[in-house]
Amino acid sequence: MGKIHILEEQIANQIAAGEVVERPSSVVKELVENSIDARSTKIDVSIEEGGLQSIRVTDNGSGIEKEDCELAFLPHATSKISSSKDLFQIRSLGFRGEALPSIAAVSKMSCITSTQNTGLGYQIVNEGGVLRTIGETRASKGTDITVKELFYNTPARLKYVKTIQTELNHISDYIYRLALAYPKIRFTLTHNAKILLQTLGNGDLLQVIAAIYGRTIAKAMVHVEASDMDYSLSGFIAKPEMTRSNRSSISFIVNGRYIRNPFLNKAILNAYHTLLPIHRYPICVLHIQMNPTLLDVNVHPAKLEVRFSKEKELMMFLEQELRKVLQQQVLIPAAKEPKKDKTVVIQEKLDIYSNHKTKDNYKTQNNYSTINEKINTSDRLLTDTNRNKQSSMDYNDQHQHHKPKNKINNDKGYTRANNNTSREVVNQLMSSHDQSKEKHTSGLPDFPKLYPIGQMHGTYIIAQNETGLYLIDQHAAHERINYEYYYQKFGNPEPVSQELLLPITLEFTPSEVELLKDRIHYFEQVGVRLEFFGGKAFRVSSYPYWFPEGEEKEIITEMAEWIMSEKKAIDIAKLREKSSILCSCKTSIKANQYLSSSEIEALLDKLIDCRNPYTCPHGRPIVISFSTYELEKMFKRVM
Repeated sequence: MGKIHILEEQIANQIAAGEVVERPSSVVKELVENSIDARSTKIDVSIEEGGLQSIRVTDNGSGIEKEDCELAFLPHATSKISSSKDLFQIRSLGFRGEALPSIAAVSKMSCITSTQNTGLGYQIVNEGGVLRTIGETRASKGTDITVKELFYNTPARLKYVKTIQTELNHISDYIYRLALAYPKIRFTLTHNAKILLQTLGNGDLLQVIAAIYGRTIAKAMVHVEASDMDYSLSGFIAKPEMTRSNRSSISFIVNGRYIRNPFLNKAILNAYHTLLPIHRYPICVLHIQMNPTLLDVNVHPAKLEVRFSKEKELMMFLEQELRKVLQQQVLIPAAKEPKKDKTVVIQEKLDIYSNHKTKDNYKTQNNYSTINEKINTSDRLLTDTNRNKQSSMDYNDQHQHHKPKNKINNDKGYTRANNNTSREVVNQLMSSHDQSKEKHTSGLPDFPKLYPIGQMHGTYIIAQNETGLYLIDQHAAHERINYEYYYQKFGNPEPVSQELLLPITLEFTPSEVELLKDRIHYFEQVGVRLEFFGGKAFRVSSYPYWFPEGEEKEIITEMAEWIMSEKKAIDIAKLREKSSILCSCKTSIKANQYLSSSEIEALLDKLIDCRNPYTCPHGRPIVISFSTYELEKMFKRVM
């Protein structure tokens, strides 16, 4: 006797529902997307007990015609597509015709709908996939769907539902994404009669961002607008001072559909490269419009993933445009505003479209022309007319009384690091900073001119200008200066390297030796000549003369470890960057190192010449600011 038989329709529907309805948020997603496709301008979502007890979605859309009411609950019934050709140019969120029958198969579902403003409509009640009633009822134009006792007839699925708070978080997260995708729709989300989100529906995306993430985040957002032959990009990205510990605050909306895509995430992180600390991620809301023929949305049951036909081109476009926007910003984070006194009755109005404007009531008592004259005099004194002659400089500091010598190489006056004393790094920086007076003319925003006041704990430089007070991390600042120097050097290694009388020997494990032998040619692309010496040893016969003195072996060893750790083909650009970071870390002044006023001025002058003077190569901020107005508020000069 045969063993194969056809499943009953009810059982088949329950099984199929599992592909669409995984948890309460799946129900909310399908119903709200249907409301959006119905051209609704107002959508209310009300849930109870994380959606397990009740989910209600009400909209003012086009509604369902009388003759379509029963058809809408049949599997694969849809009004979105009619032929296979339509699959290649999908413009709606839903199109498979699975939502209503899948949800009805695992719940007790009621639908009231009307296509007119006559006050009359139709009601359909479906329990467990079985149609109970259908008939006329009182109704406003639109659709009102209530789903109760989700998974009541599938206890195995109910068993794997998480806590109420977890399910609520999933629902909230998706409604937030849809609100960001459709700022022209007024969304309301309530849980157990408590409002969690309410948007205005006026088309202002920044107001939606403020409603979801808060005003502080909204004020730190930067507008993005760009297009090319294939793509149109718009939205907002946060300045690097506002970050999250995961990627959940990166939202991509492609043709009105929220999607998840690791390649687009990578493009975002590349655009923020060196601007974010390790394990921190930006906040982004980006709308991408393209011809529907360039993407396939029919690759995931929940339609959360899509496939792009020109993925690399899109990544490149996204990365370039976001990097361009970030480069046009002054990325100096402001200190947090002081907490307001609870007795103050006049509340300050916040404008999320511009950074807080400083009230220019304060006039500095310093004579800036005198300070500039001192800096120029210092430049003249520090310039050595004979580059081959060693010079000394008085270290006017109460913590140190010797006079360190100033080593200078012939590489356009740039400093050569000395491992014995990082003080020489600063001295060399000073003697060369007069040759870096040419400012960038790329149209990027000017780094503010800062006038040093002093130093705090041998770690932070204190400076001021007419807008307020600034704190500069001296190690991060010097690290950025060195990074940009070494990045340029590694990108254009000279053919002549420094030959060694006594080659450096490096040893590795047998497995590492075989791997390194296959990748030894990568070292030549950054100016290092590495040769297999037999056994477990390699020999470094030459390296660039501008390598940090005394750190050559450690740097080349770390380069080798990184090259061996890469499982795929080596990215030369990434090798160049890793090597630059290694060298910049080794050669930079450290914390708890006291500097003279002349050394501070030299460091700030070099920082101003950097392409990105706002963060170190690891993404930590270099400068933070306190506006004059904020200081006055702290001291209660203004209320």
